[in-house]
Order: sequence, then C-alpha cells, then structure tokens
Amino acid sequence: MLYAELRYDQHYSDMHDPILAVVQARFDNVEHGHQGDSWIWIHRNGQKVAIDTFSSMLHEVKADAASAELAADVIEVLSVRFEVRVLPEPELEPHEDG
Repeated sequence: MLYAELRYDQHYSDMHDPILAVVQARFDNVEHGHQGDSWIWIHRNGQKVAIDTFSSMLHEVKADAASAELAADVIEVLSVRFEVRVLPEPELEPHEDG
C-alpha cells in the first residue's frame, strides 16, 4: 500500500543518497540500491517499508498493512528533513488486490 510521497524538485536519482542518509541514521536494518530506479528497504521486527521510485518519478513510501507502524515511523523521520505528502488513507498499488 502507498502511504506517502516525497516532494522535491530534483531528479529522483539525486535524492537517493540524501534519503538513504536520513534513514540509515535512524534505522538499523536498511537495504538499498540504485540502478535505473531508486529503492530503500527498512526492516524492523518482521515489518518492511519500501521507499522507492518503481511506479513514480518521486520516492513513495510503501508497506503492507502489517507494517503500518513502521511506515508511520519512517514517514515521521523523513518529514524532519523532506517535504512529505501523506495520504489521508493508504492506497492500494496497481498490483495489489482490493
């Protein structure tokens, strides 16, 4: 599910490292990659949140319903440094069934 979208004027590839630095400063278990698209995965206690550009030209915060708590924590951390548009209700991604 899509929880939030980061807002910025730069190309998303220029934002990968700044976003990664903020996330790595706060969370212990972070995976990431940047080849074509940018992706950052945060893991905690069996929960997983993705910050990626797979379906947008801006980074989006995504997680399943079981990871909503971690998603909220990630959004809070990102909001300190970046402009984040939080959706009023999480939205299903096109590949997810309703």
